[in-house]
Amino acid sequence: MSVIDLENGRVSLEESADFTVGIEEEFALLDSACLDLVPRYEELRDAAQSDELLAVSVAGELIASEIEIRSGRGEDVHAAIAAQREARRRLFALAATHGVRLGATATHPWADYRQQQIIDTEHYHRVEDGLQYVARRNNTFSVHVHVGIRGADRAIKVCDRLRHVLPELLAISANSPFLEGNDSGLHSVRSQIFTKSFPRCGIPDPFHDWAAFAQYVDFLVTTRSIVEYTQVWWSVRPHLSFGTVEVRICDVQSTAAESEGLVNLIVACVAQAAREVDERRTPPELPSRLLEENVWRAIRYGLDGQLLDLHRAEPYPARAAIERLLDWTEESRRELAIEVQLPDANGAQRQRALLADGMTLSEVYAATVDATQATYSQGTTSGAEVN
Repeated sequence: MSVIDLENGRVSLEESADFTVGIEEEFALLDSACLDLVPRYEELRDAAQSDELLAVSVAGELIASEIEIRSGRGEDVHAAIAAQREARRRLFALAATHGVRLGATATHPWADYRQQQIIDTEHYHRVEDGLQYVARRNNTFSVHVHVGIRGADRAIKVCDRLRHVLPELLAISANSPFLEGNDSGLHSVRSQIFTKSFPRCGIPDPFHDWAAFAQYVDFLVTTRSIVEYTQVWWSVRPHLSFGTVEVRICDVQSTAAESEGLVNLIVACVAQAAREVDERRTPPELPSRLLEENVWRAIRYGLDGQLLDLHRAEPYPARAAIERLLDWTEESRRELAIEVQLPDANGAQRQRALLADGMTLSEVYAATVDATQATYSQGTTSGAEVN
């Protein structure tokens, strides 16, 4: 039986408030000595129930060696980040008391997916049953950002506008070069495992309005393709319960400072998209086949390669994607008092640089986990550097 209520979803968007923000970050649960994945989610979830904040902030994901922390709704991005900092601080402290470390690369560099356990929930058993190998293979970690958008038609149009910038956000966030004990040759192997394998994933087609979107979701339900909306895994989607536009394309970040910089950038992008929709100055739509060229370049080369200016059919250095998005979002960043600070090199680049300097893969991961522990475990990122 379907549990999708499209009418209530429409109402939640119609009654939503612009630019509220929610943050979701996924962490690997690690053995404190050898940094292997360990199935300790249920243990930490149960322990979190004694903490009033963690009890509502901690959530499970597909595998028992993963945990998600959620900010809840903030009235703006500043409130959401403040709430997330406190939730993280408590989560990292709780994990430490249980002898667990938390990792924040978008894939574990050597774990065997065949040894991971699917958590015991109806939803994830349904995912495993429906997707089989595709689900079991998906041991990945990401960051999702929810931004409130008032109006159902407007939310769909904002999702349509964001399609163009999703590859740039992926390149900026790329943080998963290693898998199964090897350098994958990719900058975001998480995206190859998840985005390129799951059904109803990646960049969706434009829908233009709520009616067309609802018709498609109803088609999925009627044909028994899905029974719950969370089986639509697009890289950007309207969230029917929260009244938000949810951006889901980015790798989790290794340090708190760059995670917050990325969250600020995403919120600015959503706000700028809404501004253009309101002012009826959105650019011509691009077909998915062109956007996929940039998605591949982001997966393969991250910020080391070139992306395409698809309206001009010209390549440009991927590193320039940051400045291009900052220029595009200037109006909205000024209006919402958003500052974006990102490191000179993203996570994938930094990990590969350490490997090139002579570290072993396990040493690279240990150094990265140390940076994660040092930054996310604090209630503030002031004074913390991104190396």
